[in-house]
Amino acid sequence: MKLTVLLEPDEEGGFTALCPELDVASQGDTEDEAADNLREAVDLLLETAQREEIQRRYRPGVKVRSMEVEYA
Repeated sequence: MKLTVLLEPDEEGGFTALCPELDVASQGDTEDEAADNLREAVDLLLETAQREEIQRRYRPGVKVRSMEVEYA
């Protein structure tokens, strides 16, 4: 299963990590720690949740793109 990891700085100086395909989030003091914690959270979900729960949450086809806009 190939999933997306979105990383964003948080207000405390750490990072938040989100897997939008499964709507799972975690955090950490560094980008790597946040991503590792997210992997653990996703692994735990996949190991413990009922198949129906995973199928309900799973949104395949998430795409990440960048765009540039004018801002004055």
